[in-house]
Amino acid sequence: MKSGFIAIIGRPNAGKSTLINSLLKEKIAITTQKAQTTRNAILGILNEEDSQIVFIDTPGIHDAKTALGTYMNREAMSQAEGVDIIYYIVDGNKGLQNQDKEILERLFSYEAPVFLLVNKIDELSSDQLIKRLAYAQQNYDFAEIIPISALNKDNLDELLETSKSYLHDSIQYYPEDMKTNMNLEFRISEIIREKIILNTREEVPHLVACRIEEIREKSSKVQIEATIICNKDTHKAIIIGRGGSMLKKINDQASSDIAKLFDNKKIILSLYVRVEEDWLNSQKQLFDLGYFSGDRDE
Repeated sequence: MKSGFIAIIGRPNAGKSTLINSLLKEKIAITTQKAQTTRNAILGILNEEDSQIVFIDTPGIHDAKTALGTYMNREAMSQAEGVDIIYYIVDGNKGLQNQDKEILERLFSYEAPVFLLVNKIDELSSDQLIKRLAYAQQNYDFAEIIPISALNKDNLDELLETSKSYLHDSIQYYPEDMKTNMNLEFRISEIIREKIILNTREEVPHLVACRIEEIREKSSKVQIEATIICNKDTHKAIIIGRGGSMLKKINDQASSDIAKLFDNKKIILSLYVRVEEDWLNSQKQLFDLGYFSGDRDE
């Protein structure tokens, strides 16, 4: 048996969360077309007959302008330390750019081999793909360069087999029926946040968080209370919508996905929207929402 840890790192919208979901054949991380959807490092565990691979999905590394953004960047880079392999994933439509150079310099300083995954090859012509791969080979010392489509699952079998050849542990780190270490509250809050991101206008998603207040599970139904935290009264109005229409839409979509976590029991989801100005720069607020694990400023 082979086992090990693999960190998936890249800039926003490269396809990190789509990749981890495709590798595990289950939705572990939320995915949208909007940048910076993932805020926390998320563990996904792939159990096969001959291996157990622990994938770490990370926030997209970006130009941080808030305390939350700084946390997300630090969270992403910290996951590269001590893993067996680093996947650096790029959007094949853009290829490696100047912004990737500084990130890669840091990643190459770690002991783990760095794989370049050129994603979204289904959107590229053969000439474009050849140019992307040639540039990477000529300018960087990647252990492996593998073109993939995370969405269509192209070359993922090759990626897994190549990765296994770099793994040397034979320890089963987690039970074989475990697919993620994320607790129930986190997974529910992420589902709700995903529906907000998918349904609201551009200025809202990155200024929203979700806190689970209570979960009451009964034999035939599950009652959940959650608070959606936003930055401005105008954002609260957008999330609620005219006559509560947007909040109902978010509730219905989230309830449908949450039901899958409870063997399709009936979900009674109560959502409340609360304005907490500048929560993105408040260490106390970020700590309470689970974005800091260490000490906080009082």
